[in-house]
Amino acid sequence: MTSNETAVKEIGELALRVVDLDEMTEFYRDVVGLVVLRRFEGSTFFELREGHGGHTQILALFDRSGQADYVPPAPARTTVDHFAFTVDLADFEAERERLEVLGVDLDFAEHEWVSWRSLYFSDPEGNRVEFVCYDESI
Repeated sequence: MTSNETAVKEIGELALRVVDLDEMTEFYRDVVGLVVLRRFEGSTFFELREGHGGHTQILALFDRSGQADYVPPAPARTTVDHFAFTVDLADFEAERERLEVLGVDLDFAEHEWVSWRSLYFSDPEGNRVEFVCYDESI
């Protein structure tokens, strides 16, 4: 491997600790539109896409509140700014309209340096979520 190469191929999993597993599962299923891969008593796994080398890319939600050393998270103390899901440009406006009908509060941005169009919203526990698409007209 040269100095410009890396063993890392792509994100395999994004995992969130959640306070209300049922509410967050419903949000990521019904609002974001992810498909539940598997649900366990204290966790939900959403399938994002086939990943590298047979590993399925997933978003995982974990309810850790039953652990003896559990300390409820302080929302203002996270280091996560946001995470993004890619959508097709052809679907961007329909997704904006669908989220607005659901009553989701949206923010918009255009990132000229990479020709990205983005919409941002928050999940029930305050995590910022982005839908982003490439738009060569930007």
